[in-house]
Amino acid sequence: MPILNRAAEMQDEVAGWRRQLHQQPELNFDVFKTADFVTARLREFGVDEVVTGLGRTGVVGVIKGRHGEGRTIGLRADMDALPIHEVTGKPYQSQTPGVMHACGHDGHTAMLLGAAKYLAETRNFAGSVAVIFQPAEEGGGGGNEMVKDGMMERFGIERVFGMHNMPSLPVGQFALRPGPIMAATAEFTIGIKGRGGHAAMPHTTIDPIMIGSQLVAALQTIVSRSADPVEALVVTVTKFHAGDAYNVIPDHAEIAGTVRTLKKEVAALAERRMREISAGLAAAHGTEITVAYDANYPVTVNDAEQAVFAGDVAAVVAGEPNVHRAMPPVMGGEDFSYMLEARPGAFIFIGNGDSASLHHPAYDFNDEAIAHGMSYWIKLTETALAA
Repeated sequence: MPILNRAAEMQDEVAGWRRQLHQQPELNFDVFKTADFVTARLREFGVDEVVTGLGRTGVVGVIKGRHGEGRTIGLRADMDALPIHEVTGKPYQSQTPGVMHACGHDGHTAMLLGAAKYLAETRNFAGSVAVIFQPAEEGGGGGNEMVKDGMMERFGIERVFGMHNMPSLPVGQFALRPGPIMAATAEFTIGIKGRGGHAAMPHTTIDPIMIGSQLVAALQTIVSRSADPVEALVVTVTKFHAGDAYNVIPDHAEIAGTVRTLKKEVAALAERRMREISAGLAAAHGTEITVAYDANYPVTVNDAEQAVFAGDVAAVVAGEPNVHRAMPPVMGGEDFSYMLEARPGAFIFIGNGDSASLHHPAYDFNDEAIAHGMSYWIKLTETALAA
């Protein structure tokens, strides 16, 4: 089956929703306008139950099939944007300076709304589908907050599925894998205590910039010399703050960054070595170095059986040659991981074509993907909840 005729017919309408959402991006949990938009559409569609305020600002709509009682599955989309200034120049570009939908969550939300409208019209399944619209995927852990609010138990969700667009993957194609598909994330901040002084008299100081430079280089050995070469690990320093004058060695420096892994044991190794390296450099220079290490999202792990199921559904929509079932893991993080820890399910990528990369100020969701994504959600629901 190619994309559904009804999904293709709805594409312009759903693209209109997407572009409206694109113009009013919101950050973290403060997705009030977006949640109101989602809530209004779900009520217009006549879904059986609409619950707001889950995970602070999340929305869940429940659609019951026409073929009697049965199991419940969950379909999830994310709603929040990023603190990036948009440079696409599109007529519908962000109207909020410094904030934009640079990850396609506007498209994810619109596609799931389109699928919800279709499913509420047809109800050609047994049981129920919960359409989940979550806040704060971009670092706030909104998925975790919805899980902690008892979402799975409240709606009786037995399996849960997520989808994300992927630039460079052609429109009309899908990609996934069983097991780890996206990385666990952690954030670190390292403070280096120095002894400031005149830049022309470095021997009277403890230079935190020099120590920090050594530390940045030394942290790279965690990947190159401490971790097994076949294991996936990223240690990236993204901040280095110190000093504010040409002729003054400062008292303090701070570096910060991120760690990405696909295994808990490797994450533990990275944290241990970071602390050991920092302590060693502190001892060598006769100073103090403090390490704040905060584990963030866990590994996103696709249940093996549900990954096969999701791939089979995608193959019905796109054709088997257009489904990449063994894609390499992505070292970005994803808080759908919390939902997959709570229930078996699968996370799949949908092609966004030749677009700018995610989190880039020139990125835009490709509206040509809408009918493919809607068709996937619809076919997945009707297959998982077959009468």
